[in-house]
Amino acid sequence: MAASAGGPGSWSENILEYFLRNSQITAEDGAEITWYHAANHKAQMNEALKSTAHMIEADVLLPSDGSEHSQPIMAHPPETNSDNTLQEWLTEVTKSNKGIKLDFKSLAAVEPSMMLLENVKRHLRRPVWINADILPGPNGNSKVIDAKPFLDTVTFFFPDVTFSLGWTTGWHPEKVNEGYSWTMVKEMEYICNELSQPVTFPVRAALVRQSCSQLLWLLKQSNRYSLTIWTGKNDNYSIEDLLYIRDHFDKKQVFYDILEPQNHEFKQAIGIKVNL
Repeated sequence: MAASAGGPGSWSENILEYFLRNSQITAEDGAEITWYHAANHKAQMNEALKSTAHMIEADVLLPSDGSEHSQPIMAHPPETNSDNTLQEWLTEVTKSNKGIKLDFKSLAAVEPSMMLLENVKRHLRRPVWINADILPGPNGNSKVIDAKPFLDTVTFFFPDVTFSLGWTTGWHPEKVNEGYSWTMVKEMEYICNELSQPVTFPVRAALVRQSCSQLLWLLKQSNRYSLTIWTGKNDNYSIEDLLYIRDHFDKKQVFYDILEPQNHEFKQAIGIKVNL
């Protein structure tokens, strides 16, 4: 069996163990972890740092000018420019005790970003998640990041990291949306069973209920695996869908990076206090 999550202060430390150790949560329950999503521009980054969020998520790409020496910046497509570089972002975030999740939208941004992370590694004694969509998923039409060079590059610099590996997805309000198929989860497991790092699979809330059998099977394949439930801005899903997930999966293996107002309603429904 491959190694599980890393020890205290390592980048692959289980986020529940890290925040429990720092008395920031009270139970080994993924729903207790709070997220600040898209902390890209300086205003959002500063808001995230002042917030009660445990984990800060941000997006990394190379600027649109394409110059050879361009620095990775913090932006989510279709944006291609930002008032914040990854270097500036890391300088500020390392002053906090928050966990970080960096979402890569292009392979070209990965190596220069790993070099910048290497410069601050000694200041980052907390969980670090590195995310990319590496496989096509339900209704997915955006470009995937080639799994092998992505995983190889990150592992070369940081064998001790938590991977967040997803599928490209889409959601259409006017039609039946298929969930994650057996082919999709088996393809993901084929890639991930070669890894030694912990892996979380970001899955779209509106597509999970119809994929429960597949995702339960996937989590059973390794104690290194977890799910991170996320939501698209215009997705149509119910609190009942989230409660269904809550009832059918191990609480330690599912994190919820969901938008308001559903986040508040969900936490209320399961009896977790929300700090606003």
